[in-house]
Amino acid sequence: MKIVDPPLHIVLVEPQIPPNTGNIARLCAATRCHLSLVGDLGFELTNKYLKRAGLDYWNYVSWEHIPDKYEFFEHVPADQLHLLTVHTNTPYTKVSPKKGDYLFFGKETAGLPKEWLAQHPERTFTIPMWEKGVRSLNLATAVSIVLYHGLHQQNLF
Repeated sequence: MKIVDPPLHIVLVEPQIPPNTGNIARLCAATRCHLSLVGDLGFELTNKYLKRAGLDYWNYVSWEHIPDKYEFFEHVPADQLHLLTVHTNTPYTKVSPKKGDYLFFGKETAGLPKEWLAQHPERTFTIPMWEKGVRSLNLATAVSIVLYHGLHQQNLF
């Protein structure tokens, strides 16, 4: 199912853990957001854990897999991209995504490509964490927090 004119695009760059991706796919189905899986994936799209995490919701998910992450990134207008990273101090609450914007999340083990962050430092944001010993949040948790904030900013509730 392809959503025309979704409120937001969720972009997972080289996701590695099937249950995270499955949970995010379910989240996208529930919110009618489009899911783009870009680059090399750490699993097969037929993986039983991916399907189990998404349960029977896959037919409601608007999604695609784009193998070339750099080509995909170059085609997203700079004023429509938002890059989630632990390498910034700007909290996600300072971002007001507009309809059709792209929220980028990096792979669980390394985050987004550093050159993308350097190329667009004004488009980076983070989820604040008070405990410095915690490197990052679970990917599905991070997507949920930021996605619902973005939908709220669009007055969709």
